[in-house]
Amino acid sequence: MILVTAPIDAPLRGTLQPAGDKSISHRALIMATLASGQSRIADLLDSEDVHATASACRQLGARIEVEDGVLQVTGTGESGLSAPAGVLDMGNSGTAMRLFSGVLAAQDFNSELIGDESLSRRPMRRIVEPLTRMGARIETTDSGTAPLRITGRPGLQGLDFDLPVASAQVKSCLLLAGLYATGITRVAEPQLSRDHTERMLPVFGVPLQPGCGVQGGSRLTAADIRVPADISSAAFFICAAAMIPGSDVTLRNVGINPSRDGILRFMQAAGADVEALNRRMFGQEPVADIRVRYSEDIRGADIPEEWIPSLIDELPIIMALAAVIPGTTRIRGAAELRVKESDRLAVMAQGLARLGVALQEYEDGIDIDGGQLGIPQDELNDGAHVDGAGDHRCAMSFCILGQLAPAQLRVGGCSHIGTSYPGFSRHLQQLGGQVAPAGGGHD
Repeated sequence: MILVTAPIDAPLRGTLQPAGDKSISHRALIMATLASGQSRIADLLDSEDVHATASACRQLGARIEVEDGVLQVTGTGESGLSAPAGVLDMGNSGTAMRLFSGVLAAQDFNSELIGDESLSRRPMRRIVEPLTRMGARIETTDSGTAPLRITGRPGLQGLDFDLPVASAQVKSCLLLAGLYATGITRVAEPQLSRDHTERMLPVFGVPLQPGCGVQGGSRLTAADIRVPADISSAAFFICAAAMIPGSDVTLRNVGINPSRDGILRFMQAAGADVEALNRRMFGQEPVADIRVRYSEDIRGADIPEEWIPSLIDELPIIMALAAVIPGTTRIRGAAELRVKESDRLAVMAQGLARLGVALQEYEDGIDIDGGQLGIPQDELNDGAHVDGAGDHRCAMSFCILGQLAPAQLRVGGCSHIGTSYPGFSRHLQQLGGQVAPAGGGHD
């Protein structure tokens, strides 16, 4: 799918609520499925990734209904999960595949997890190896990727595990497996990754043990969850308003979890005019309304390596912003970007270079000298082409960048935007942006 952008001659203005948080949506569905009783989930992200998780939850025995826009999930509780009739298709969601693996490794039935072409290239040994140490039996391809064939094995052993690289998905996988293990399962990280699992478990009645641990045999009880707007989705409009002169945008109900707020710290370090207003809590998750106004003072800035886990998903749009603001932005310690839905470092570097941006790519990062975009002379009439490589975050980042390109920009590889942000184009248009599918229609 190709989206076409056009340079705009007016600022972005308005107020909107971005799409619901994808990470929290996955966890809410999975924990509600494991819980006893009926949970209510408001503002769940309505995306392809989350649909895949909901489908798997139904296959495992949960009953999911919608009433007045709120999901009501009747969990499997004491009766336990049911053996699925077929394979469990995780679509494009690495979060779903890794979290379900922790749960399913301890069941008394076998299961198989599959994904789309992109997910089937992503590394899974990072969960298989520690789960195997707990007693799990999981087969992968020879390259350590999906499909995952899990031989159910009740009676896992608790584990103290030091993550070599901070990863919320691996941490969450092991904590969920630990609910079914003997003793205590603890996970230590070199830096704090997003902590939605740790915040949500107590809401479902499971207290955390000291040192980020869970007690085996703990059982979840139903809870009411309100999902904040996803800061990773809000980031596209945060950066757009910061780069487009005269813009003034407010984004409502955005999650500002301290393990996810690196984008706000970067924007402040770069001199952007960003405020977090009306701070409050949705359960255990802090939220705020984010107001962003264009500032002539914004400049490139270095991103400390310790910030990387808190803004890993926002790095593509930060790279797009860095291309148009003065100064140099330096990113290091971000090798994890090479094993996301695409090699995001390579995809963004190739697209930015095609638009005349001076940069230097490294194995674990990039330097970007911003200030001006260009378009190849032979593409000025029909528009330049960049490729999002089927990666939703890279594709949306190029669409934002296209608002300031000197001519029309054709962004390929946009078909997976719906995995995290259905309605992205509509929201950008609502604020005054220019984006539409090639040939018309809807994204």
